[in-house]
Amino acid sequence: MEEIDLENLPKHIAIIMDGNRRWAKARGLTTKDGHKAGSKNLDNIATFCNEIGIKYLTVYAFSTENWKRTQEEVSALMFILKANLDSMLRKLDLKNIKIRVIGEKENIPPDIQKKIDKLVEKTKNNTGLVLNIAFNYGGRAELVHSTKVIAEKVKSGEIDIEDINEKLISDSIYTAGQPDPDLMIRTSHELRTSNFLPWQLTYSEFYFPDKHWPEFDREDLIEAIKIYQKRNRRFGGRPDEVKK
Repeated sequence: MEEIDLENLPKHIAIIMDGNRRWAKARGLTTKDGHKAGSKNLDNIATFCNEIGIKYLTVYAFSTENWKRTQEEVSALMFILKANLDSMLRKLDLKNIKIRVIGEKENIPPDIQKKIDKLVEKTKNNTGLVLNIAFNYGGRAELVHSTKVIAEKVKSGEIDIEDINEKLISDSIYTAGQPDPDLMIRTSHELRTSNFLPWQLTYSEFYFPDKHWPEFDREDLIEAIKIYQKRNRRFGGRPDEVKK
């Protein structure tokens, strides 16, 4: 692992796993085949992140807008997800990976929600990589949820309006207690964030590789980290004011 500085790893990586369908089409495969390959690759990348010491990995698995896709594709995605949740329980739990699922519970089939609850409960005490799976997730919906949580506290008298600040909002979102992503990767060279972690990505470094998600491998992640390590992160300050 001499290619990257293990003392300067991003603590938190976020990935928009894009390109499953395009990867499958280019190979004469079905959309379902593409999503299956993408799910398998998540296991590979999460395992590698855990091995090298990444603390948090958040992946965009299914957005609130994805329900608009064809019924055939949504059904295929749900079938693959169910199988993948069982696989994660067998494989990733043994690797000490803690799995969390962030997003809205509305519209999720009861059998899938039951598997999600089981997976989260079984891995909650693991101390390795924290893998956040954004499922039925929308960034604006997350901020609406956070706003409602804070409004209820104001309504009950627990806090005053003057108490509302950035920390309170950060403590009310799905990733509360975790550092914001240092690095956001979107595969397939799509140059937008698509309603993914709008609050958390404010000062993240972005990287847009050409590869589709199923073919994004460990060497590609190493390359992304190497590029991240060359960036000068200013957080809004001048270069001479930035603490190393």
